[in-house]
Amino acid sequence: MSKQPTLAANPETEEDQDTVRAAFARLYSDGRAYADAEIERQKLRAGIVGSGVKDAVIFGAAGFLIAISGLIAFLVGLIITLQPHVGAGWATIIIFGSSLLVALLLLLLAKTRIARMKKAVQS
Repeated sequence: MSKQPTLAANPETEEDQDTVRAAFARLYSDGRAYADAEIERQKLRAGIVGSGVKDAVIFGAAGFLIAISGLIAFLVGLIITLQPHVGAGWATIIIFGSSLLVALLLLLLAKTRIARMKKAVQS
């Protein structure tokens, strides 16, 4: 009679499978915990960036308004300075025309810069 091997469960193999299952379960739970922590970290970073951008916009707007107020005060001062020499009406017209001329020159400079940028981007 020849002996055939029995197909009984090998206890070492079963323990190895349990260990592998446990390792994969730990790996999954650790990966999940890492992903959750990373999501929270990115939320925190987004909150910090959002707060910084909001503050920068507020400070920038306040600075812009103060600069415009200073420009208006400067132009009014120029009108008051010119008033004794040419009269109130002419002083206003001179300052207004000069302001428009400066604004026109700045807009033309901006237009040429935009055209130069478009040309550089297209080529």
